[in-house]
Amino acid sequence: MLHTMVRTQIQLTEDQAEQLKELARRMDVSMAELVRRAVDKILSDADQREKWRRASTAIGRWRDTDSDVAERHDTYLDDAYGS
Repeated sequence: MLHTMVRTQIQLTEDQAEQLKELARRMDVSMAELVRRAVDKILSDADQREKWRRASTAIGRWRDTDSDVAERHDTYLDDAYGS
């Protein structure tokens, strides 16, 4: 997939810039590539946290009418999937 790049300017501390430059050299990539990877990671982590938040709101919303599900879950799964 071809991505259009958008030029942006950021400010780093001297220490951040030096460490990023050194890491980029060791990894044989540009500083810009490291920043893009970091942004991708942050966005992915935020997306995962949002998915977990939405899923966790469903916990406990429904009551099971079969009180023995905890003990007989394998039997119910076998019945459901025809094993």
